[in-house]
Amino acid sequence: MGMAGESQFHVLAVDDSIIDRKWIEKLLKTSSFQVTVVDSVSKALEFLGLQKAEQRNHHQETKVNLIITDYSMPGMTGYDLLKKIKESTSLKGIPVVIMSSENIPSRINRCLEEGAEDFFLKPVQLSDVNKLRPHLLGWRTLVEI
Repeated sequence: MGMAGESQFHVLAVDDSIIDRKWIEKLLKTSSFQVTVVDSVSKALEFLGLQKAEQRNHHQETKVNLIITDYSMPGMTGYDLLKKIKESTSLKGIPVVIMSSENIPSRINRCLEEGAEDFFLKPVQLSDVNKLRPHLLGWRTLVEI
């Protein structure tokens, strides 16, 4: 059980690597976040209701407070996901954080300029996860007790 106000934060984590997915899920749950993990941008878009699918109606009711996504994935990248989120009128207010094992300044700057809240280098640490709280609190304007 988390502290009041924290346990209701729902984070969608997107990463094609099962090891990285399990790690970020563990870090987020340790910090009392509700976590949904998916292994691709297309599954994230489906979960968010931005892609037509048979199960779309099940996902439209789900509220996500923050999205954390890997940059490099097969097919669509985390940058593509960021752009789709920021182009969506209903989802553009959701903070997006990009993760990558590659420290490429031009990539980091491009993501931040496109609207990413932050860019974490992998392996993500608990101290990185702790940096998510202000983004969540600012978006939801909740006050912790």
